[in-house]
Amino acid sequence: MLGAFLLEALLLGLVGGLAGLCCAALMQFASFSTTNFQTFADLSFRFILTPAVVIQTVVFSLIMGFIGGFLPVLRASRMNIVDALRALSLKPARNRSI
Repeated sequence: MLGAFLLEALLLGLVGGLAGLCCAALMQFASFSTTNFQTFADLSFRFILTPAVVIQTVVFSLIMGFIGGFLPVLRASRMNIVDALRALSLKPARNRSI
């Protein structure tokens, strides 16, 4: 059961990392420029998405998914499922429609 929860946390981290990569890929089409007011020279630069950046992003998102999901996974795996469901049904219902 612990593996299923941890897999879900890793998958959510991976989806977030891939969404960030898609947004970063769109930045490759933009060119940014600024002016140095001391020399009045125009400085222009672009964002380039390299394979190393992609790999580092995916690894970082998986690490963040693991760190962000490990403690809740540990807590959920120690709970008895019957007690967890009973505690959920005892909470006051807000806007619960039948």
